[in-house]
Amino acid sequence: MSKRLFTSESVTEGHPDKLCDQISDAVLDAMLSQDPYSRVACETFASTGMVFVMGEFSTNAYVDVESVVRKTVAEIGYNNPLFGFDSNACAVITSMKEQSPDIARGVDKSLEAREGEKNEDFETGAGDQGMMFGFACDETEDYMPMPIYLAHKLTKRLAEVRKNGTIPYLRPDGKSQVTVEYDENGKPCAVKTVVISTQHDPSVTQEQIRSDIIGHVIVPTIPAELISDNITYYVNPTGRFVYGGPQADTGLTGRKIIVDTYGGYARHGGGCFSGKDPTKVDRSGAYMTRYIAKNIVAAGLAKSCEIEVAYAIGVSTPVSVHVDTNKTGVLPDAKIEEIIKKHFDLRPAAIIKKLDLRRPIFKNTAAYGHFGRSDSDFPWEKLDKVNDLKKEL
Repeated sequence: MSKRLFTSESVTEGHPDKLCDQISDAVLDAMLSQDPYSRVACETFASTGMVFVMGEFSTNAYVDVESVVRKTVAEIGYNNPLFGFDSNACAVITSMKEQSPDIARGVDKSLEAREGEKNEDFETGAGDQGMMFGFACDETEDYMPMPIYLAHKLTKRLAEVRKNGTIPYLRPDGKSQVTVEYDENGKPCAVKTVVISTQHDPSVTQEQIRSDIIGHVIVPTIPAELISDNITYYVNPTGRFVYGGPQADTGLTGRKIIVDTYGGYARHGGGCFSGKDPTKVDRSGAYMTRYIAKNIVAAGLAKSCEIEVAYAIGVSTPVSVHVDTNKTGVLPDAKIEEIIKKHFDLRPAAIIKKLDLRRPIFKNTAAYGHFGRSDSDFPWEKLDKVNDLKKEL
């Protein structure tokens, strides 16, 4: 195997698409906190001076959506008209309707239940058709690919130095991108390129921004052993990033699905997560497959593991489960698939129960990735099946 390069990106919580993801999940959390059985499919878009919240909602909760929106926007940092977007002044428009009864009937009572199955874990049907992927590898302590792992750390650091005043002229919008070199054995050995684009006050020079970003963001974040002699830093390569957020770019829920998952290092089924309650298998299925893949790698069954699960709408039992260890498994992939079916229940009701997904925990997922988050207590990141899986060796 020859050396190769792989690149992943992340965006800050102030990126317009991420702002919309956080609003959608904040609305979801507000409803789940009052009614854990809320059905929510919340979409948000944001543009100059405006946030539009829309979607399908079936809930007994009463939520002041406008207040949720303004609070979320303010927490992100858009609380000043000079930033181009202001939580106090933006218009908030809503268009909300009830979930389609044709979908609800299949979620309320799965095909198996309608055909006479009495087991309660068959009761809930999948909220949509589709395929979901989960992935884990041994490249980092959080079982994530190195490029997205570092890209998220950089954007989180950008937000940290903005909020704590280390770099006071920064504004909420920003991006990172990291190119990692892999050696002949497929191990990450060096960071070749780092790109940081960050919104800033117009009075600051490009030279000052570059110096501060390298000194306070990049160097403290990238492990010293991965900084190569010929590393390239691109800091605001256009030379200016004053206009940002929804003022400069319309934001939309679900447009950063690769940032949310594995940075392009693994497959993606195409469905976004934010704004969806756990009966939507786009979300719960992806969380469950991540949980399974991470436990498999941590147990030593493989160095890399990608799992696909697929569903038919209104049906509880998955139509397929597929395992790909990229030839790193200590057992054949077909055998690992059998082990998964033995130890993990992939029916939607069982997933919701196992991962305790009817709680208002989702807003915190909507920036800096849904996976590999050691800063958050996400149930799908737990390694509580490792001992059981080791016995299969």
